[in-house]
Order: sequence, then structure tokens, then C-alpha cells
Amino acid sequence: MTKIKNCMNRRNFISKGLAGIAGAVAFPHIGFMGTACKRVGEGEGRKLVYRTLGKTGIKLPIVSMGTMDAISEALVRTALDAGIRHIATAQYYAEGRAEEFVGKIIKNYKREDIILATGVIPQPIDYRAGVFSKDTDISRFEREFEGSLRRMDTDYVDFFYLPFSAKKESVTFEPLMKSMEGIKKAGKARFLGIGSHSFVPEAVRAAADSGFYDVAMIAYNFQIKDIEERKEAIAYAASKGMGIVAMKTITGESWMAGKQKAVSNPKAALKWVLQNENIHTAVPGFTTFDQLETDLSIMEDLTLTPEERKYLELARVNHKDSLFCQGCGTCLEQCKIAPDIPTLMRCYMYAYGYRDLAAAARNIESVKDNPIACADCSSCVVKCRMGFDIKDRAVDIIRLRDFPSEFFA
Repeated sequence: MTKIKNCMNRRNFISKGLAGIAGAVAFPHIGFMGTACKRVGEGEGRKLVYRTLGKTGIKLPIVSMGTMDAISEALVRTALDAGIRHIATAQYYAEGRAEEFVGKIIKNYKREDIILATGVIPQPIDYRAGVFSKDTDISRFEREFEGSLRRMDTDYVDFFYLPFSAKKESVTFEPLMKSMEGIKKAGKARFLGIGSHSFVPEAVRAAADSGFYDVAMIAYNFQIKDIEERKEAIAYAASKGMGIVAMKTITGESWMAGKQKAVSNPKAALKWVLQNENIHTAVPGFTTFDQLETDLSIMEDLTLTPEERKYLELARVNHKDSLFCQGCGTCLEQCKIAPDIPTLMRCYMYAYGYRDLAAAARNIESVKDNPIACADCSSCVVKCRMGFDIKDRAVDIIRLRDFPSEFFA
């Protein structure tokens, strides 16, 4: 205990603001408004724009709901009552507590009205290379999927995603495809999909060509550098009948040393994404009623105003405060002793953007045994395409390795 205490003092977690947000992943106990099942609302008094997710035939409002940060039952109920149908969660969000939270809420609705998605990360995974390991534990993958069903207290999910699918080899990794096929045949998943943060064009094209996947959830926003390649890959996949779901659509609020620097026009960012009609729905996370209202109001008029266009142009240039790592991998080519920088940047985003230390610590496990020499370098040779101070962020976030798992519980 003394060692941990000394470590905390030495690393100045409190002054950096991380320790203060450690409790942000806790899901408070929130009362429920009865147990009678009801139908999802039709969005009375509000215009809803629908698109069909390819060959799945599922018709959804173009705004859906991500739940990585969801903690308010009343907010989620309001979203469902307003006509939102699709809830995207994952086994690794808050170590399963997000799924438990979703499960309690959907009990109050007719299951057939909810389009429910989750994903399970295969272990181990090579984030740096963008491929799954030949030692992937398939039995663990299947057990964790069953755990997802138990936590949500449901017999099936509508979409089961294979997250962090990047290179073609990961998308077409046969042991996982066989496992997912078995899950679908057992009636525990209606449709199968990939989730992709990096090497997205390659992943999407591979998924479309495989004929195996029904949907793809991909990172897509106005700051992405290879956006034209992503647009082309998405159009290709959509032409083959794949449903496309956009995530990481709003490049986000950042919390730098406790000081909020918010995206000043999230409405413009989300409207920009939905200009692409091959994006069938987006899954932004929202934690306030104002954010929900903003997301829903987008459907009243998708046209970008001149002011919104001007904001997007300026934000493309001034993006150093963004927390969204492109996952392009160019940083790894610039330094011979570079650690897994994209993973470290993603962990930094989880800690300072999502205020989810548990997610940051869990993802940093993949670089647990790798030496991080950044602190020994007098200057950093890596020139990030987003303008990130790689050394500063890497040295900051790697401190999480010094803490036991109980610290994040």
C-alpha cells in the first residue's frame, strides 16, 4: 500500500486530473418507472429521417445511441420515447456495466422494438499491427459473448460486432468467423458485423467482399485524413448491401488537465457525417438532455448552414486539442523504438475525453510489457498528422501501468 501511495504522489495523478475522474465509470443506482413493457415512441411532433441498413432490411432513424458513457436511465428512456430504436453497447464498456445498464432499461420496452448491438474483443489482440493473434482464445470469446447476453438479460442481439477489425487478415480471420457463424445459427445474433477504427477502407472492403458480414460500424468524422478513401470504401460496401453505422462522429469533448475544451459545434459535425447517404445511421454518445435534443434536431434539416461550413473548415485546421487519433500508423514509421502509439493515444482519449480510466487501463494492458522510452528522449522525432504532442501524451498516460486494477474498480 505504501508503494502505491508513493507512486501516486510521485506521478501527481491528482494534479493531472486523472484521479479525480476515476469514479466517472461508476453507474449510479437509478430508480425505474415500473416494469410494464411499452413500445418505442414514434417521435410524436418531431420529424425523423429513416434509412435502411442494407440487406438487413432494418429501417432506423439516422440518429441512434451509443452507450459508452450512458448513466442516466431517464435520458435513455427519453431517447427511446422520442423514436430512437438502435442502442449500441459493448462487452468492454465499463467492464460490462454498460450492458447491465442497457439490460435494465430495455426490460421496460417490447424487445422487438429495440435494435440492440454489442461487441466482444478477441483476446489476445495485436492493436499495433491491426490483426488478431493466432493464439486467439475462441472459447473465451464465446464465453464473453454469453456474458453479454446475461448482462442484458436477452436471448439475442440484433447486431454482433467484431470490434477493432482493421487489416483484411483480421476481418477474414477464419476461427472468429466460424465462431460468429455458430452464434448466428444458434439464433443469438440476427446479423454480424465488424467494428473498425483504423485501416478502415481496407477493413470495410474486405468485409464487403467476404459476403459474410451484414453491417460495419466505422469511425467517420470531418477530421479524418483519409476520408475520401473511406467514402469510396463505404460506397462500395453499400453497393454490396452492407449496412453502415458511423461512430466517433463528433471528434469530441476533451478534458485537458481538468479544463474542458468542447467542440463548439457538435451539430455541424454530426450533420456533416449524415450528408453521406451511405451512412445509414450514426451512434453518437450523449449524456445530457441538451445533447439529445441537439442530435434529434438534426433531422429537422440536414443542410449545413454557411456558419456550420465555416466552423468545420476552421476546425479541420485547428485540431490540436482533439483527442481523436487517426490510427494511421505513420507515427510508428518515424521512430525505430516507438511504442504502440495509436493504442496510447486511444487510452489518452478514454481517460481525458470519456473520463473512463477503467477503459484506458484495460486497453493499456496490450503495452504492459513494452518499454516506453519516450521519457528518455530529449525531443520527439514523431510528427503526428493531428499535431499531437506524442511524447507528452505517451508519458502522461503510461502512468496508468503503475496502478493495480483495484484502483479503477
